Amino acid sequence: MSNERGSAIDRSRTKYGDEGFSRFLRRAFLASAGYDDVDLGRPIIGIAVTTSSYNTCHRDMPALVEAVKRGVLEAGGLPMEFPTISLGEILTSPTSMLYRNLMAMDTEEMVNALPMDGAVLLGGCDKTVPAQLMAAASSTKPVLLEVVGPMMTGSWRGQRLGACTDCRRLWGDHRGGVLDTDEIVEARGELVTTAGTCAVMGTASTMAVLTETLGMMLPGGATPPASSGARLRHGAATGRRIVELAAQQGPKPSEILTRAAFENAIKMLAAIGGSTNALVHLLAVARRAGVELTLGEFDTIAAEVPLLVDLKPSGTLYMEDLHRSGGVPAVLKQLTEHLDLTVVGASGLPLDTLVKQTEEHAAWQHAVRPIEDPLGPPGALAVLQGSLAPEGAVIKTSAASPHLMQHTGPALVLDLDQDIAAVLDDPELDVTPEHVLVLRNAGPVAAGMPEAGALPIPAKLARRGVRDMVRVSDARMSGTSYGTVVLHCAPEAAAGGPLSVVEDGDLIRLDVKQRSIDLLVAEDELARRLEDREPPALPRRGWRRLYAQTVLPASQGADLDFL
Repeated sequence: MSNERGSAIDRSRTKYGDEGFSRFLRRAFLASAGYDDVDLGRPIIGIAVTTSSYNTCHRDMPALVEAVKRGVLEAGGLPMEFPTISLGEILTSPTSMLYRNLMAMDTEEMVNALPMDGAVLLGGCDKTVPAQLMAAASSTKPVLLEVVGPMMTGSWRGQRLGACTDCRRLWGDHRGGVLDTDEIVEARGELVTTAGTCAVMGTASTMAVLTETLGMMLPGGATPPASSGARLRHGAATGRRIVELAAQQGPKPSEILTRAAFENAIKMLAAIGGSTNALVHLLAVARRAGVELTLGEFDTIAAEVPLLVDLKPSGTLYMEDLHRSGGVPAVLKQLTEHLDLTVVGASGLPLDTLVKQTEEHAAWQHAVRPIEDPLGPPGALAVLQGSLAPEGAVIKTSAASPHLMQHTGPALVLDLDQDIAAVLDDPELDVTPEHVLVLRNAGPVAAGMPEAGALPIPAKLARRGVRDMVRVSDARMSGTSYGTVVLHCAPEAAAGGPLSVVEDGDLIRLDVKQRSIDLLVAEDELARRLEDREPPALPRRGWRRLYAQTVLPASQGADLDFL
């Protein structure tokens, strides 16, 4: 296949003040790597690789890279790998969210700076896919995303286990005295048994599903397990398709990431009971794509979409079950009446055509409920507003306790820089199940917005069998978490939000039905407290200072204001 526009090697030049010399020098150095003019005349496909020893989810990515390269070669293209930051959720301190925007910048700049006709971005772990979507939204070249896929489940003492909802459940049992030290260590070895992202509908799985729904991934790509041949076959198909997109110069991300595509993604988010983190990420991607989208619309756009997917933490099953039930196409089939079927993604086919090609719901599709018999009612995710969160907050109602959805209780206030475990494990702690645990100074400006919002139940209550309490914060929580947890309170405490001046004993009222979260303190008293507060100091230098100075609130996607 010839590249009629000429080689990307020649179109994108290093500046030496002599364009001819630049082309000459590039080809001289590429000759040292074994490339000749025939190679360089093909469509050049950049493959962003996020393999890292610190990112265990991506352990099998080398095989996926080879599959994508094979597809590129089969279609007549020339694959060229390039590395970017890799954000492994578990081993990145203080939180991978702090570096999402940095990875997005890294990826965007490399796609623009390196000579290529199109790109495949390989990710998977929680913040890699959002960062790559943000980068893709800013690209003028065709881009496809491909994920490593979910891990397989394990088993311990007859229990089927999968990271990381079960991690949290078993750790709660350990804190509550149900499991001793030997048992929790034994169980630990069966929670994460293969390469791949978390086995439940956590943030990684949610963002993979939404990427496929948006059309930035080929159909069927969100769910094949990391260790499967299906994952490698999808990688090869992605390689073949990106060469076609490069040859025809589109569609580009800006043509795929439309308002209608985002509305479909929000409806899918409701149907899968997906991660609350997706709200922050979709807002950021939409902003990069120039699509007007507000936090409140996550409630209104999906107001009639019920919960259809039976996966933890909102249900009982795992990602491999969703894959065997037909994956994202099977869910889209059930959502037909709610979707804009005219959208066209990277496959080049209208969604209407893709849905018609999908098999009807059958008994074996047990992870996907039919629309007429849903797993849960509409409102799997809710956006709250009130005196404690004037610019909004979110709660995952599908993973919350029904008896706490309307609750008023006294605040027990914690700051992120405290030894929180020591406080909550204190046997003398004055706390009851009626208390509302409040965590502050955990938002984007203060701390990069870690997944600290699902605070552990105080040990004395856990030992009494209490497994849920109302918790409120400006932090995030893992998509694998569950409980009655109000998150992303905006403005955050560090930006002068009301959360910054909550005191122990203040009454907080949560009313999910009314979509409200309120601090029951007189207005004049609240105003006095806010006037007297001292703003926190900014980080001294480096990325953390730039981030704190320029990051937008969670309600606007927590991207950097200049992007």
